[in-house]
Amino acid sequence: MLKKLIQLCLVMLMVLPVFAQQPVKQKPSHLDSIYNPNANAEAELATAIKKASVEKKHVLVQVGGNWCIWCKRLYKYVEDSTALRDYRDKNYVVYHLNYSKENQNLALLAKYGYPQRFGFPVLLVLDANGKLLHIQDTGQLESADSYDKRKLMSFFKNWSPAALKPDQYKPKS
Repeated sequence: MLKKLIQLCLVMLMVLPVFAQQPVKQKPSHLDSIYNPNANAEAELATAIKKASVEKKHVLVQVGGNWCIWCKRLYKYVEDSTALRDYRDKNYVVYHLNYSKENQNLALLAKYGYPQRFGFPVLLVLDANGKLLHIQDTGQLESADSYDKRKLMSFFKNWSPAALKPDQYKPKS
């Protein structure tokens, strides 16, 4: 009996380190799910446009993917800044449009001039009717290895509904 108990202890001592070395599975960060490759982007963007119309806001479309470190940085930078987040939310309905190998949303992007020529993320500003007002290269909103609060706030203010009178962005005949 003592021999079996010793054998059992030896086996446990050999097996325990194996379990101790197993990596702990971490819960995915919300930064890994900003974009939804399975979304019906056209329907969701239409909903965002309707909401913007009711709330008298513009639509801010951030085109990118969960694979994109700069997309995550932009999201986190704005969310972590009360001033940026509050101003954005007061003036824009935000939609994160997925662009990834799973779903590039090319048909929807084609409606807005296929704006990824700038790299990712790229920002689209739509009016409350869904008309494209501006395409923003987010590289111009950076400083060194991060985003620049002053540049982002300037962008938000310059393209807000209050900054644009309706006759300023009507197509010229």
